[in-house]
Amino acid sequence: MTAENSDLSRHFVEQARHSVTAFLREIVGVTAVVIATLDGFDLVSAFKGGADAARIAAMGSSISALGNVVALESGMGQSKSVIISAEAGFAVVHGARHGDVQLVINIMADGDAILAQVLHRAASVAKELSEMDFIAAGDDAGAGLHDIVA
Repeated sequence: MTAENSDLSRHFVEQARHSVTAFLREIVGVTAVVIATLDGFDLVSAFKGGADAARIAAMGSSISALGNVVALESGMGQSKSVIISAEAGFAVVHGARHGDVQLVINIMADGDAILAQVLHRAASVAKELSEMDFIAAGDDAGAGLHDIVA
């Protein structure tokens, strides 16, 4: 399922698609990047191999919500990211914003990835998303765009 959000223009979605594709190609070990709405609908994604963008987006939404509760209840303020470390790699769920729309950047990585590089790039993409152009009314709302990168 993909988001059809009137607050995000097709132009924004195309810019975001470029960002996730570059992330996937430039950071060793990253296997999937999915940008989703806070409520768990995938907007854009890029993969190496097979992955389910809708499933990653839904899981990322839940993980983001848990991270926010833990951070707020602990007096640390708003959560920026959550890291899940596993035997064969890790996942990063990083918050982002575009105007009034809250987004979640979901990154899956294998054991070859370096966590610091992934976190740095996630923060850079979040900044890019916040600075991307808004297009005036009349631009169609963006439908999800997905790439598979060999």
